[in-house]
Amino acid sequence: MSELVLNINGISYKVIAAQEETLLSVLRNQLNLTGTKYGCGEGQCGACTVLMDGVATRSCSIPAAAAAGAKVTTIEGLAVNGRLTAVQQAFLDEGAFQCGYCTSGMIMSVTALLLDNRAPNDEQIHGAMNGNVCRCGTYPRIIEAIKRASGLTTSGGDR
Repeated sequence: MSELVLNINGISYKVIAAQEETLLSVLRNQLNLTGTKYGCGEGQCGACTVLMDGVATRSCSIPAAAAAGAKVTTIEGLAVNGRLTAVQQAFLDEGAFQCGYCTSGMIMSVTALLLDNRAPNDEQIHGAMNGNVCRCGTYPRIIEAIKRASGLTTSGGDR
């Protein structure tokens, strides 16, 4: 066990974590940030996606210690003063979720994409979202939400 200082959503937290404990486990079990979901546990489904220094990262497959010194953003850290980001709003507007389990990971992956590329083409969208699994099959609405968010960001939206 070691003490770590993690910067999560702009707040520094001191946590105690075993060497093999994942960032996902610390987020959910110690910090009660349960918007980040456990899916496959192997980094293949995307439900656990967070941003680490702006990069989409599968939190189930990295040790918590690897996040020390990085800026980690979870789904709980996106909205500012209760105002949803363009990505979050687009997912709502397009009905881009059904059960909602994958939604936070999808939103985090899209946020990372749009931070890097404000006007992605279809190929870039599909590439960025490869590895985010929606078991309900709402992919067409997810793609429309990404396109909507991209339009919002290029015309002055949040993200």
